[in-house]
Amino acid sequence: MTVPAPRARRRPSMWGRLLPMLLVAALLAPVGLLLTQTWRQTGDNRDLAARERLGVQYLRALAPVTDALVEAQSAAVNGRPAPGDALTRAVEDAAAVDARIGTELRSQERWAGLRAKLEALRDRSPTDAESAYTAYGEVTDLLLALHRKVRESSGLVRDPGADSFFLQDSAGQELPEAVVAAGRLADLGTLAPRRPAAEQTRTLIELTGLRVAALTPATDLVDSLRSAVDSSESTDLGANALTPLDTYQRSVEALAAYSAPAPGTGAVDPARLAAARLDTHRAALQLQPVILSELDALLVERIDGLDRDRWLAIGAGVAAVLLLGWLAALLIAAGRRARRRAAMPAPRAETPDIPPSGDRWQPAVHTGRPGDPRQLQPVGATRDPESAQWGPSDAAR
Repeated sequence: MTVPAPRARRRPSMWGRLLPMLLVAALLAPVGLLLTQTWRQTGDNRDLAARERLGVQYLRALAPVTDALVEAQSAAVNGRPAPGDALTRAVEDAAAVDARIGTELRSQERWAGLRAKLEALRDRSPTDAESAYTAYGEVTDLLLALHRKVRESSGLVRDPGADSFFLQDSAGQELPEAVVAAGRLADLGTLAPRRPAAEQTRTLIELTGLRVAALTPATDLVDSLRSAVDSSESTDLGANALTPLDTYQRSVEALAAYSAPAPGTGAVDPARLAAARLDTHRAALQLQPVILSELDALLVERIDGLDRDRWLAIGAGVAAVLLLGWLAALLIAAGRRARRRAAMPAPRAETPDIPPSGDRWQPAVHTGRPGDPRQLQPVGATRDPESAQWGPSDAAR
């Protein structure tokens, strides 16, 4: 019987050694791609939210300018001295904000043109009401254009959140347009009785257009804020915004009633219209800071959430790298052990001397030499050769 010798160990091939590392690299590549995409996406969203906060700061600075400009227009049309201190202070504050963030928002050119017009209005002496109405109308158009520029360059018009989008639209577009249009409507109502009778038809058409221009953004503002409250998960938004919103809505309804031409005469009551405009303006002054504060709070919360997502992505990426590194270390250690076993000499197989299966066992033959084994005797042959010479009768001799 032959015992087979163990097979010699084969040294691992190059592909056998590289395949585990290739598998680890194949797992690491998609993990790195997902981590990179997550980091880039959260970074872009965070930059957009931070840029929107700059837009909120600029809109907050433009609100006093809008308020002071509308009041100065009303004073100039009614022949009163314009409150120059409030407008000067508002312009200086807005100029400081523009100097700080205007380069990033690309608003410096528009602000420079608007400031030049504002200074020209402040330095001009009171003249007739018609020219003052026209001059202030041009400046307020530039102011509304600056509002649009800030919203576009800051990314507020592209805000991804439903609640924050409605808030920025209310504070950056609808509310300034409603305030400016309401001021023009009241001032035109003051100028209407002073115009000649030949211009009354044109004046009535202008009043109707301004009435629509004032009430449309005001109505849209109310709808946008209610949509923001309904779509927001923040409990503070409704509690903080609904009360001043109701006050503003009631003032807008009064403005709509007093700005409608009287039946038969086709004229409006300038005193009541001016009082309704003043109430609307005061309600807007209370509402706008609330909207901007809530918008800024939502943006801050979004930035904090994006920061948490980035840290979670970093943690997941580090954990994946550590696990894959541990797997690679195990594979490398296993490969080294395999190479060491392959380098060791194979043990020899010891086979016993076994006679061929055809040979039978034979007794040893005695040669007579000392130390040789004696030949076995047949059964029954107990005498030696010498005793075989004596016969049975030899005992009687």
